[in-house]
Amino acid sequence: MAGGVASLGLGALGVVLPLLPTTPFLLLAAACFFRSSDRLYDWLMRHRWFGPYIRNYREHRAIALGAKVGTLTLLWATLAFTGLVVMESWWVRLILLAVGVGVTWHVLSLRTLTPEMLAEDAGRPSPHPRPLPPGDADVATGEGGRADMAEPEE
Repeated sequence: MAGGVASLGLGALGVVLPLLPTTPFLLLAAACFFRSSDRLYDWLMRHRWFGPYIRNYREHRAIALGAKVGTLTLLWATLAFTGLVVMESWWVRLILLAVGVGVTWHVLSLRTLTPEMLAEDAGRPSPHPRPLPPGDADVATGEGGRADMAEPEE
């Protein structure tokens, strides 16, 4: 669980710090919470900002156009300021340029979330945030059920 909390914190920082990736940390946090805490996993997947971000990435390998534009704008503004104002070393500037090109390539290689993708999601029944183990009963209908929970026959 500590790994999930740390990953979530780093993912949240990655929203505003351009060199810190958001998506890998949020996905890692979801994986850690999935294994350690039902409550935190459900909270993360239902979170107003992080939940759709994780679901869109996992289901479509896509991010919204606004997220792409915002990410690349903030990335290059920060790299330009750092490379031109803060750093004097040419090799550090080259490293910053290489990082910028790599991050830009990755962001642009992701699909852009389209209204059709969102409509496809809206047409599907909302999945349970955690998959139910095989044999668990559908609580709403009372169908299914686990064999070890069946009432004895008389």
